[in-house]
Amino acid sequence: MAKPLALTSGEPAGIGPDIAITAWLLRHELNLPSFYLLGDRGALAERAKALGLRVDFADVGPEEANAAFARAMPVVATGKPATAPPGRPDATSADAAMASIRQAVLDVTNGKASAVVTNPIAKNVLYRAGFRHPGHTEFLAELAANGGPPPQPVMMLWSPALAVVPVTIHLALREALAQLSSALIVTTARIAAADLKARFGLLQPRLAISGLNPHAGEDGSLGTEDIEIVAPAVETLRGEGFAVRGPLPADTMFHPAARKTYDCAICMYHDQALIPIKTIAFEDAVNVTLGLPFVRTSPDHGTAFDIAGTGKANPSSLIAALRLAARLAAARPA
Repeated sequence: MAKPLALTSGEPAGIGPDIAITAWLLRHELNLPSFYLLGDRGALAERAKALGLRVDFADVGPEEANAAFARAMPVVATGKPATAPPGRPDATSADAAMASIRQAVLDVTNGKASAVVTNPIAKNVLYRAGFRHPGHTEFLAELAANGGPPPQPVMMLWSPALAVVPVTIHLALREALAQLSSALIVTTARIAAADLKARFGLLQPRLAISGLNPHAGEDGSLGTEDIEIVAPAVETLRGEGFAVRGPLPADTMFHPAARKTYDCAICMYHDQALIPIKTIAFEDAVNVTLGLPFVRTSPDHGTAFDIAGTGKANPSSLIAALRLAARLAAARPA
C-alpha cells in the first residue's frame, strides 16, 4: 500500500480545517487516497462541532495513518496548539501553520509520507510573526535544501483544461519586470518540462511561451522586452530540443482552440498565468511546486476567512490536490 499523504493544517482560522474534514468525510464516496492532517486535534474537533459534523479523530503517527483512515480522520500532532477561532487568526496561528509545513516536509523526506499537500496560509499573519519568504513555494524550497543550496522552485497551476507556469511569482509587478531575464525563462521552462515528462508522463511536453507586453510587443512598438528577453529564451530552448513556441500574445493563448496546441503555458508574471486558469478552472485547479525533490500540491485558493466555520467552503480544489499528489507520487522519478 502506498504511503499516506501529509496534509498540512494551513492557517488554522481559515477554511483549511473545514475542507480537510469534508474531504475525509467524502473519502469512501470519492475513493480518495489516504492522508493524515498535521495539526491540533482539539482545534479540529472544535471546528467539526462548529460545522455540525460528526467526525471521529485518531491521534496517530504517520506509519499508522493508513490503518486508521477508513474509520477515523488521522491527525499527527505537531506540538503547536491552534486556538484561533474561525475567521480570526490569533497569536498561535503562525507557529501552528509553520510547524505543520515543516513536519510535512520532514515526513516525506524521511519516507513516512508519499507527498506533501498544503492547505492555504495567510501570509500577512506569517509576516507579522517574522516569516521572511514571499510564500509557500519559497519556504518549501528552503526546507527541501536541508541547509544546503535551495533548489529553484517553479509554481505550476494545473487542471485538466489548462496548466500554467509563471516565470516570476510573488513579486510586485514592477519588481517582476526588473527580475525577468532570458536565463530565468529558460531555467523555468527546463524545470517545467522535466517534471511534465517525469511526473506527468508527457514524452515531449509542448510549451507555449507568452510575450510580456500586449501583442507580444507588436514587433517592438509596444516595448522591446519580447525581442530582447523572451525571444532569445525561446531560441535557446529550441536549440536544446524542447517543443516550444513564442513569444505569443497572451490575450489569444487561452481560448479552447489555442489550449489544444500546448501542454503548459509559460507566462511572464503571476497574474498573466493565474487569471486565466482561475477563470477557467477555479474549483478544480491545483497548485503544484515543480523542481523539488518531493511532490507538493495545494488548493488554488486562499484562506477565505469570511466563510471559515460556516460550512460554505468548497473542498473541490483540495480533493483535486489530494488526487494529483497521489498520482504524481506514484510516478515520481527513481
